[in-house]
Amino acid sequence: MAGFSQGGGVGLALAGWMTDGDPGMDVWGMDSTRFGNWATPAYTDAKVREFYSRRFKIAFPNEELPAGRPLQTTAIYDEQTAANAVWGAAFGLEYPLWFQRPGLDPVEEITFKRSNAFDAVGEESRAVREQVGLTEISNFAKYAVTGPGASRWLSGLLTNRIPPPGRMVLSPMLNEQGRLIGDFTVAALDADSYYVFGSGIAEQYHMRWFARHLPDDDSVQLRAEGVGLVGLSIAGPASRAVLQDLASTDVSAEAFGFLDFRRLDVAMIPAMVGRITFTGDLGYEIWVRPEYLRTLFCTLRAAGEPHGLRLFGLRALDSLRLDKGFGSWAREYRPTYGPYEAGFGVFVKPDKGEFVGRDAAVAERDSGPKRRLVTFAVDAVDADVIGDEPIWHDDEVVGWVTSGGYAHWSQQSVALGYVPSELADVGESLEIEILGIRRNATLLKEPLFDPAGARMRN
Repeated sequence: MAGFSQGGGVGLALAGWMTDGDPGMDVWGMDSTRFGNWATPAYTDAKVREFYSRRFKIAFPNEELPAGRPLQTTAIYDEQTAANAVWGAAFGLEYPLWFQRPGLDPVEEITFKRSNAFDAVGEESRAVREQVGLTEISNFAKYAVTGPGASRWLSGLLTNRIPPPGRMVLSPMLNEQGRLIGDFTVAALDADSYYVFGSGIAEQYHMRWFARHLPDDDSVQLRAEGVGLVGLSIAGPASRAVLQDLASTDVSAEAFGFLDFRRLDVAMIPAMVGRITFTGDLGYEIWVRPEYLRTLFCTLRAAGEPHGLRLFGLRALDSLRLDKGFGSWAREYRPTYGPYEAGFGVFVKPDKGEFVGRDAAVAERDSGPKRRLVTFAVDAVDADVIGDEPIWHDDEVVGWVTSGGYAHWSQQSVALGYVPSELADVGESLEIEILGIRRNATLLKEPLFDPAGARMRN
């Protein structure tokens, strides 16, 4: 669930991931081929030339640039291309944005307004809410943390308690100043074996932080899986029925609860399955080694056909998370913000013991955050927020939008952003400026979809 947000650009090549003679080894002596996202000089050259040639051109929020693509693809790239996928790329890895209707060119028109993707994304979103959807999640970052010191080490870096075997938790990660530098899902296979899932675009950033804090002994082994571990997610009210048709054991609500994580055979395929999705609905994330991904994809599609299964991409996932007011890494969650102003206070456990940023987080909690992350319903017409739009109150700019878009299931334009704490609970409307026009924006007191969270928990 954590680590939804993606991004493109030349950041991989310029992120400071230096090597020392051996192209397969990074500065810590780790095998960078296991990191999944590693730039060659030719790829770096192609992206730098592309960006340099565009330095005076307008950049559109939905524009995908073609240089150096495709570089990395998974085993189901051709299957999804045949399904008319419109592709995006982040740090060299291709992932589906949305699926164009049959017979139409899989191309998205670049615009600051709603694009030709709007109706298809709406159909994908409704398929998830009404039946079941299937999407690839290989672009998430995945870290394996093992060894007798794994639990203690993770507890010293993350704000939440480390889960017991077979369970998952959501946890922020802070720097020494108590600012957000990560948001993760932590899954425990057993007492000495954990998987940490996060944002794909932050993999190298987080690996540098992790490596800096590794103990001097060999009590902790750390590996970024990259595309050595890939996955699919099924979500929607029929997702349990699809999985049960294929699972080797009982996956009923009583036997496989919300935030459970376990090894599971899905048909013939050995997998790790977590009961969680970023859609805010009933759903599962299924992780496998890359040699199984194609068979898993085809098996799930066949099993899902009687249930109305539909493929969906990142655009629909973004729409669905707006139904729930879920934030994403590098937009709502970044080192500018503290955990309490970002609404992460429930995941911060100062009483568990020491962790990086603990004292600063306690100080923020005790003094109260000066600003807070809130969600708005916006009276938009043909364009939605994209991020960084000003938030107005009494003819003054009081905050800024971090992200947003159109929540198709709720049929509502949505924006997330930060405002002063004294405005975060007011009943009156504010305004958000979209393409130079101020639009009425109403603070939402609860999510538009399933406020109690019953769908994802039951």
